[in-house]
Amino acid sequence: MGLIQSRRDCLRAGLALASGGWIAGAGNRIARGGRRDPNWEIAIDRGLKWVARTQSQLGHWTAQNYPTAMTALAGTALTCSGSTTTQGPFAKNIRKSVDYLMTKVRGNGLIGDPGSDHQYTYGHGFSMLFLSQVLGEEEDEDRRKELVEVLTKAVEFSARAQTASGGWGYMSAKDGNNFDEGSTTITQVQGLRGCRNAGIPVPSEIIEKAKEYIYSCKNSDGGISYSSRNRGTSRPAITAAALAALYNAGDHDSKHVPDMLKYSRQSLHNITDQAAAFGHWHYTYLYYSQVIYRQGPSEWEPFRDKLYSRIVSEQKPDGNWGEQQIGPIYIASCNLIMLQLDKGFLPIYQR
Repeated sequence: MGLIQSRRDCLRAGLALASGGWIAGAGNRIARGGRRDPNWEIAIDRGLKWVARTQSQLGHWTAQNYPTAMTALAGTALTCSGSTTTQGPFAKNIRKSVDYLMTKVRGNGLIGDPGSDHQYTYGHGFSMLFLSQVLGEEEDEDRRKELVEVLTKAVEFSARAQTASGGWGYMSAKDGNNFDEGSTTITQVQGLRGCRNAGIPVPSEIIEKAKEYIYSCKNSDGGISYSSRNRGTSRPAITAAALAALYNAGDHDSKHVPDMLKYSRQSLHNITDQAAAFGHWHYTYLYYSQVIYRQGPSEWEPFRDKLYSRIVSEQKPDGNWGEQQIGPIYIASCNLIMLQLDKGFLPIYQR
C-alpha cells in the first residue's frame, strides 16, 4: 500500500507542477535525478500525447506485426509518466492497453499470438514487465485477481520456455529447438523480475540459470556474445542489456560485472557514436541508460544530459521520432522510457 500511495501522491504533485520545476513534499521523487530541463518535459508531453493519440480503438499499437510487444512497450512508456489505470491523463490508454493484452493470454500462459508472431517471447517478456507494474496500482479487486492469475501462468510459461543452457530464444525451447539468444533472454529476465517485485512467485532456479547463461556468453573483452550456440564477437547492445538484467536480478557484485561494465563504457558511453550500437541505437540505450542510472547521480546526470539532449533534438513537431528500425511506436516508447527513467515511478527502473 505504501508504494501505491507514494506513486499516487507523486502523480498529484507532478500534475500540479509547471514543467521543469522542483516538487516539494510527496513529489520529491520526480526531482531525485537533479533539476530537469524544461525542454525535456515539453518533449515528454508531446511524445506521450502522440503515443496516446495513435492507439487503436482495440487498445493496441503495432509495428512489423508485433502488436503484443509494441502494446506492452507503449503501455510501459505511459505508466512511466505516473498515470495508472485509474488516475492521470493517460489512464484510459493504459487501461485499454491492459484490456488488449488480456485478450492475448493463452491457456498455456503465453501472452501473445504464436500463430502470427514467430518472435513471441519478446511480447511475452514485455507484457510481463508492463502488467506487473500495473498490478501494484490496480484498484479493482476482480481485475487484480485476474492479473495475478495471468502473471502466475506467464511465469510458468517462461520457465517451460527456458532452454537447457538457461537462455531463451525467439520462441519457446520446444518450438525453437532449444535455440537461445541474448536479447530475448534479457526481456524474459526483466519481465520475471517485474513479476517477482509484484509478489508473483518466481522460482529462483529460473533466474540462477539465466545468470549462468549470461556469464557463459561472456568473452575475454568483457562483452557478451549473441548466443550460447553462436559465439562470436561481443555485442555492445546485448552487453548493456545483460548488465541491466543482472542488476534487476540483484547480481551487482558478481565478478563478471566490472568487466562487462568496462566494456559497455568503452563501447557506448560516447552516445554520439552510432556505430557502436550496430544499428540498434534505441534498444542499446534503453538498457545502457538503466545501467548508468544505477551508478548514482554523479555518473548518471552528466550522461543523462547528453542522452536527453540528443533524444529531444531528434523529435518531430507532432511528438514522434519518425520511422526508424522497427517502427515509430517502438522508437517513441524507447525514448519516452529513457526520458522518464529518473522520475522513479516504476519499481523495475528504480535504483
